Amino acid sequence: MPKISERAVKMPASPIRKLGPLADAAKSRGVKIYHLNIGQPDLPTPKEGLEALKKIDRELLEYSPSDGYLSLREKLVAYYDQYQIKLQPEDIIITTGGSEAVLFAFMSCLNPGDEIIIPEPAYANYMAFAISAGAVIRTVSTSIDEGFALPKVEQFEELINERTRGILICNPNNPTGYLYTRKEMNRIRDLVKKYDLFLFSDEVYREYIYTGSPYISACHLEGIEENVVLIDSVSKRYSECGIRIGALITKNHTLRNAVMKFCQARLSPPLIGQIVAEASMDASRAYMIHTYEEYIERRNCLIDGLNKIPGVYSPIPMGAFYTVARLPIDDCDKFCAWCLEEFEYEGETVMLAPASGFYTDSSKGRDEVRIAYVLKKEDLRRALFILGKALEAYPGRVER
Repeated sequence: MPKISERAVKMPASPIRKLGPLADAAKSRGVKIYHLNIGQPDLPTPKEGLEALKKIDRELLEYSPSDGYLSLREKLVAYYDQYQIKLQPEDIIITTGGSEAVLFAFMSCLNPGDEIIIPEPAYANYMAFAISAGAVIRTVSTSIDEGFALPKVEQFEELINERTRGILICNPNNPTGYLYTRKEMNRIRDLVKKYDLFLFSDEVYREYIYTGSPYISACHLEGIEENVVLIDSVSKRYSECGIRIGALITKNHTLRNAVMKFCQARLSPPLIGQIVAEASMDASRAYMIHTYEEYIERRNCLIDGLNKIPGVYSPIPMGAFYTVARLPIDDCDKFCAWCLEEFEYEGETVMLAPASGFYTDSSKGRDEVRIAYVLKKEDLRRALFILGKALEAYPGRVER
């Protein structure tokens, strides 16, 4: 039998999706599962987007331009302007979700063997995209005890060598919910400028910031305008994960032209998705405020509830809709699988994402899980109750 590629062997399974078969088996046994494992919002998509979908009246569903429809890119220019991000339509390339934007950025900026530095825990798919590009992830660890604050500059500089090509951040952060301060962003800017690196900045959760601190985009940093690659998506802000519309943004026209070659090779981003996304940008302010306020209430409900469970600790996330929590367990992968395979309370259980998958070294985060607060508060309260019962019954519980 022919062997599969080394790249395929190295490709990590998704910590978010790999437990799917166990969840399916539990459901087939009649167990109700509270899904805290994945960032799939349950709030409705804007009615403007849904109406546009219903009213599509075309005789032909054609290819769109490889960089996306101009009308959508022009609308995005106005959207970013409200965040003091000044762009032109040609600075924006529409992609098949934010995931393709990250992949194309890596493919265009990194040679095989090149290295990028990422604070961890980090969104697991960054590792997968780096492997796809033949690049190497180097990580600087953040600590739950310090609220996942950015490490000192010296820790970054210890990793920088002749193969280092960039730094990647997610702000607000997935999986921790951390929001980088102005001081931290300036430190990153200085590193990027000093070593002439790319700064890949995933900012898909900018709508969800729960502190008085300002949102500092990588595009706000002076002196590195041509080093910045901004990653964006409509998936989270409009509850439209399934339409697969994202964006890669750069003022570096040499890089833009390189990215366009990959865009042309995959032909075009989704036609239907672009129609829905463009219409959704007309969503009312009331829609956005309601969504924002709902996530604040869910955050408060989740964090208060977690920290009341004996042995559990979670810092307060300042953005996005995730938190990483420390549990009194021996192994997060075993615990998350056990919850689906062996545990139920009154016919119910919880599904969590093992935090080990958000670290490049799988020995880290063994007592941590990522939790997405994308369920209504009534369900969150019940899920917290079930989690408490699971921790009481788990045979691998560790008392601290």
